Amino acid sequence: MTEKLYDLDSYIKEFTATVLECEEIEGGYKILLDKTAFFPEGGGQPSDIGFLDDIEVFDVKEKGDKIYHYTDKPFEKDKEVKGKINFERRFDFMQQHSAEHIASGIANKLFGCENVGFHLSEDIVTFDFDKMLSREQINEIEILCNKAVFENNSIKAYYPEKEELEKLEYRSKKELDGAIRIVEIENADICACCAPHVNKTGEIGLIKLLGTEKLRGGIRIELKAGNRALKDYNERYEETRKIGEMLAVKYNETAEAVERLNKTLSEQKAQITDLKRRILEMRAESFNPETDKTAEFLENADMKELQAYADKLYKKAGGIRAVFSLKAEGEYSFVICGEPNELNEFFADFKSKFTVKGGGRNGMVQGSVCGAEEDILKFFNI
Repeated sequence: MTEKLYDLDSYIKEFTATVLECEEIEGGYKILLDKTAFFPEGGGQPSDIGFLDDIEVFDVKEKGDKIYHYTDKPFEKDKEVKGKINFERRFDFMQQHSAEHIASGIANKLFGCENVGFHLSEDIVTFDFDKMLSREQINEIEILCNKAVFENNSIKAYYPEKEELEKLEYRSKKELDGAIRIVEIENADICACCAPHVNKTGEIGLIKLLGTEKLRGGIRIELKAGNRALKDYNERYEETRKIGEMLAVKYNETAEAVERLNKTLSEQKAQITDLKRRILEMRAESFNPETDKTAEFLENADMKELQAYADKLYKKAGGIRAVFSLKAEGEYSFVICGEPNELNEFFADFKSKFTVKGGGRNGMVQGSVCGAEEDILKFFNI
């Protein structure tokens, strides 16, 4: 059995231990020590990393009552080694995990939410509730989370006796066997958990609840705490400040400025659409083809504009009237109008010469075609 030093003190950074086993495995070695401060992967949290002497520990896993340390070099049995964990990473994980406990405990008390999932990595923290929550409810949880931080309440982890455990009301995401470790956060939460936590809520720092997504009738919430929350705030502030400078407003007035800008752009877009429609109507009125098949290429025309223009050309002059507009490099959107039988025959020939996606009926076909403008014009004998 490996003695879990992280259970005794989550702030142990260095320790000495004796090598009990060293087994070669694919990709390296797995080392069993008599005791360790390395937290193994578990409970939605990655393992600690660090060093045994000068050899890197890149993963730690618990199997039964044994904890294995994975390295790329071996150790001799019975050798005494010095372990050193990456405590900066460990403390970050402690901040995030303790923050999640507070948020989950408060959500449980306020809204009866059960935590049904938790994921902590170096990039993101998410936790899942079995019920939907509104943004207003999430904001309420966030306010109370930070109140708990400001109160600097105590956090203790312990293994209660069986009689004490039976009387204890605590959260747990699954049925547990054997000795159960309880993490108790004063005035906030009591939960079964195997991971290291901070000793005081004040060490967590700011707690921020960010993006959400629906998940199997419940909700997934992203969380950032401590230095992660500070970094996130700094990045968002800097982006908002830059946007404010571009819009010539204060950083906290950017939303209103963007709303005004969107309104102006919508009005201008409507004006441009109307002008394009009038221009196409004028072009259609002056359309006087010399052949029964024509093709025109328009700039920045959407499908509705292509449809309207091709229809006007056909109604004025008959024949086969095609209009194109660049969609992507080497690809054009198109609409072709004509007498149905004649158009069907023409379109079949068109598809045999080019890579075409699309179709239609009642005298109009539309879609996209891959090809060069000069080749398409050549096909129309232009």
